Amino acid sequence: MYKRILVATDGSTLSKKAVTAAISLAALSGAELVALKVIPRYPQSYFEGSIPLSVEDVKRVEAQWSEDGKSVVEAVKAQAQAKGVTVKAVTAKSDLVADAIIAAAKKHKADLIVMASHGRKGIKRLLLGSETQHVLTHSHTPVLILR
Repeated sequence: MYKRILVATDGSTLSKKAVTAAISLAALSGAELVALKVIPRYPQSYFEGSIPLSVEDVKRVEAQWSEDGKSVVEAVKAQAQAKGVTVKAVTAKSDLVADAIIAAAKKHKADLIVMASHGRKGIKRLLLGSETQHVLTHSHTPVLILR
């Protein structure tokens, strides 16, 4: 059925449900799992009235985000290995989360992307956007959305 499943996670409660479902699906189909956490870059633009951070502070913040991201995918790796699933834990640095997920699916030759949707509606969806919607509409890889 599936040979390689990519699960995108941000460590939230909702994405943990997607991780659990992806691990179960990988175990059932004998697929390898690729656990992905997209790490944002620190915004470099400065708004009027804001206090710009030094280069060292920006590096420190990005290093912390990177470390947190690695711990998220390592937790997925441990959970998957406990179920007998082969897993690869990866992180990607990008401000464009959806594009990074699509690129990772292509790079790792995933046959399925599993991710959660926050289910925002109305003005919140317009203001905050939808990474899930972007992946769903732009990916050539099938996408399983969980809520």
